[in-house]
Amino acid sequence: MARFMYGPLDMITLAGEKVDIHIMRDSPSGEWTFLSTEMTDKTGRVTYTIPDDKALGYGLYPVKMVVRGDHTAVDFSLAVVPPKTECVVFSIDGSFTASMSVTGRDPKVRASAVDIVRHWQELGYMIIYITGRPDMQQSRVLAWLSQHNFPHGLVSFADGLSTDPLGHKATYLKNLIQNHGVIVHVAYGSSKDISVYTSIGLRPKQIFIVGKVSKKHHSQATVLAEGYAAHLSNLLCHGGSRPAQGNARMVLVPRGFGHNASIRRRSVLRRSAKRTTSFPLSSGPSLPPTTTATDRRCDKL
Repeated sequence: MARFMYGPLDMITLAGEKVDIHIMRDSPSGEWTFLSTEMTDKTGRVTYTIPDDKALGYGLYPVKMVVRGDHTAVDFSLAVVPPKTECVVFSIDGSFTASMSVTGRDPKVRASAVDIVRHWQELGYMIIYITGRPDMQQSRVLAWLSQHNFPHGLVSFADGLSTDPLGHKATYLKNLIQNHGVIVHVAYGSSKDISVYTSIGLRPKQIFIVGKVSKKHHSQATVLAEGYAAHLSNLLCHGGSRPAQGNARMVLVPRGFGHNASIRRRSVLRRSAKRTTSFPLSSGPSLPPTTTATDRRCDKL
């Protein structure tokens, strides 16, 4: 599912427009394969289900949706993973920023935060970034992750301005667990995220918290009082962390956010993917040149 919006606050919907959907089966240097042409509804949304005869094997696929009328486009990644894929979750603001919001002028990254994410990625875990921020901030947030060389992962934003950002995070993670069989191995965030992680069944030893905490939080989570550098040393010790189990680590190739198309246009996108095993080729209208592009709002399973 994708939603096309325009304007600084995403106030204008692109309704009743044709959108061509393309996918790259052999990333990163493969050819674009046409999937379908769909029409946006009155809310600017496009919904498309990949049919069985075009089903995909496990992997991470670049997808491009191009508006027929003006050739503006949205680029994103579609993850097709086996059941019981293990992941590590990071709350963007709670886990990474040491000073200001990621939308501020000079947001500083917590020391060794990138190393922690990279450690789990190299062990074969799928990385998931969550935030309660509205999707209209996606371009700046994704650019910030890319600027600081964070490993690539699926990114979830709230669908517009939300009065319950923590509820959004919990709902997103519960959907991955209940409907897609994803297993959350450990999760990182601030004290505000403890309730989110507890609601999906994580134990205190699976919840890592940085920043200011109260005494009660010490019994609800593992507080990283000495920071990420000391935590990384513990993870690297014998028995401190283990490789991801299952076949997902064979199909999720480690990479950074710079692998995706540059972020130029604001849009909103959500995807739903189920397990598939075949990947026949198909053909259709050629891919037109695009005048603008964006990374997706969120890379959802």
